[in-house]
Amino acid sequence: MLYIGIDLGTSAAKLLLVDEQGKIHNEVTKEYPLEFPRPGWSQQAPADWKKAVFEGIPQLLTGFDASAVAGIGCGGQMHGLVVLDEGDNVIRPAILWNDGRTAKQVEYLNRVIGKEKLSELTANIAFAGFTAPKLLWMRENEPGNFARIAKIMLPKDYINYSLTGVHSCDYSDASGMLLLDVRGKCWSKEMLDICGITESQMPKLFESYACIGTVTPEIAKRLGIPGTVKVVAGAGDNAAAAVGTGTVGAGGCNISLGTSGTVFISSSRFGVDPNNALHAFAHADGGYHLMGCMLSAASCNRWLCEDILKTADYAAEQADITDEKLGRNRVFFLPYLMGERSPINDTDARGVFIGMTMDTSRSDMVQSVLEGVAFAIRDSFEVAKALGVEIPRSNICGGGAKSKLWRRIVANVLNIPLDSVVTEQGPGYGGAMLAMVGCGAYKTVQEAAEKLVSIASTVCPDDGIAARYEEKYQKFKKLYPTMKSLFQTLKED
Repeated sequence: MLYIGIDLGTSAAKLLLVDEQGKIHNEVTKEYPLEFPRPGWSQQAPADWKKAVFEGIPQLLTGFDASAVAGIGCGGQMHGLVVLDEGDNVIRPAILWNDGRTAKQVEYLNRVIGKEKLSELTANIAFAGFTAPKLLWMRENEPGNFARIAKIMLPKDYINYSLTGVHSCDYSDASGMLLLDVRGKCWSKEMLDICGITESQMPKLFESYACIGTVTPEIAKRLGIPGTVKVVAGAGDNAAAAVGTGTVGAGGCNISLGTSGTVFISSSRFGVDPNNALHAFAHADGGYHLMGCMLSAASCNRWLCEDILKTADYAAEQADITDEKLGRNRVFFLPYLMGERSPINDTDARGVFIGMTMDTSRSDMVQSVLEGVAFAIRDSFEVAKALGVEIPRSNICGGGAKSKLWRRIVANVLNIPLDSVVTEQGPGYGGAMLAMVGCGAYKTVQEAAEKLVSIASTVCPDDGIAARYEEKYQKFKKLYPTMKSLFQTLKED
């Protein structure tokens, strides 16, 4: 049988056609636009996601036996607010995970409702990207639209609804809404009340690998697939990527260098960082995980190369950054181009280059961006280590991880081995694996991971380079506290 995995990303939908042995037979990428109506704001039209998926699936199946498709699983960008009216029409563009318009609402939740209360109710505190602050923003700034809300969904759930007609959400994605009682795996009535909404406006909750239904007859005909195709609830992109890299069960770790950057630590038990610097979420395997998320990771390198240096040849920009230069760069970069979440939770933070001199080169600037992202990832590692979590090694995935240099920098900054898996398709591959479990090809997510995920290569740290980066990190971690008050004076009206 064949399975379709969907990675509903921020800039594109990536679709995979995978068999039960984990072989990828075809892949299709469909891009769509991203809107920035004001500085720090980020939104997208759900219709563009639907168009990409509905055009992509027939292309994906061209030349293959579409009757062999058994299931569909989607991993999608988290936190985005999708609101539907009584006719299931989209009310307004989706407010995305990297949108920073909700500073006032985050302040209200964390200070008035209180971080301790929020953590008690949801295991997390408020961040600008989370869904609950967006609802408060919408209630205050778009009361007419807010009054029309009949259903609240997340991005990948809108795709699942478009396929099945079922309003669903899985626990991993719901964990990032600040509306879920993560420990109890149910909607928090008190949080819904705080946001002025009811449980009837929320989708039904499922485990990520659970089947929510089959495609509708109309959709089956439109896409050229059987009406028996099952659709599973899917997962937030980070949980789906963790499944796709085999980061399931207790003690696994995965670093993702995508548009955003994440540190994902899987666990079989529920646990909360007392300072809430890391998110405590449900995992797609039925367990739980801790996660640190930085809003700008590989996107920092893309910004520097494409927007500033006007080149898309990333390899050429990195060509003369040799081992001898690693840990010796005098230029530092704070990668807060969209503000930051873990662990500083500051929407006002901004990107900064510091330490430049007249002999600073173009490659020094590129190197500082790669290093700045690695240092910011270590910030989350330090929080986990303070909780007593041991991370002896990690997987690494995402577009940025395709750079051998960047992998080497991260391995040395963290001073641990980094494994790259054979199939580096992250959320899409994880979505296909979840579909296999939902269709009965594998009994559990752990079994699917053990059978389908294998290591392709490992980058180990070098003692000398790691020592140099240790010294550099101690300097890096002083930069944000020094500049924090300055960022507040620079914020836009």
